[in-house]
Amino acid sequence: MKKGVFITIEGGEGAGKSTLIERLSNKMLQRGKSVITTREPGGIPIAEQIRAVILDRKHVTMDARTEALLYAAARRQHLVEKVVPALEQGQIVICDRFVDSSLAYQGHARGLGMDEVWAINQFAIQELMPDLTIYMDVTPEVGLERIAQASDREINRLDLEKHSFHEKVREGYMRLLHQNPNRMVLINAEQSPDLVFNDVLTAIDARFAGFFVIDV
Repeated sequence: MKKGVFITIEGGEGAGKSTLIERLSNKMLQRGKSVITTREPGGIPIAEQIRAVILDRKHVTMDARTEALLYAAARRQHLVEKVVPALEQGQIVICDRFVDSSLAYQGHARGLGMDEVWAINQFAIQELMPDLTIYMDVTPEVGLERIAQASDREINRLDLEKHSFHEKVREGYMRLLHQNPNRMVLINAEQSPDLVFNDVLTAIDARFAGFFVIDV
């Protein structure tokens, strides 16, 4: 039985998820919480190898269904090998992306259908869903410009998609927010990093009042 807390961070390209996760983890560790951070696809050797295949810029001919299945496969191994054991030990798990990414990217933006992609992932996750999902909202214009200006970030296959694709990704996330108001929280990621961080802390404290309190 799950004893820990599962928090996922979602958003389009250039939303600032990595920066947020690092600050959030440090804050929790300062408060004496047992926390691990991870990412999807990836987090463990097998899933990292699948990640390399998915994001390789040479694989521009990858079929959309193949892409969706690879994400689900990486997700399954990541869960059983890293996420579930940590939750069973009572840890807080903060994950950069989870099933919502597949629904927004492959389900909506690729046009496979959210229901169809959800069916694939139900098999992979066995009903394990996040306790809270933070969606970092940023327009494609801002997000892609951030990526272009980041000297330490390698451009991957998804970054090369047309602007219309990234618009559809954002549309997909908005649809998910509407469908999951009790699990997902929208954060304006175009604010300053400090304002974004404070809004996230407020959202976490509101959702888990009585479990742990994180002061700003």
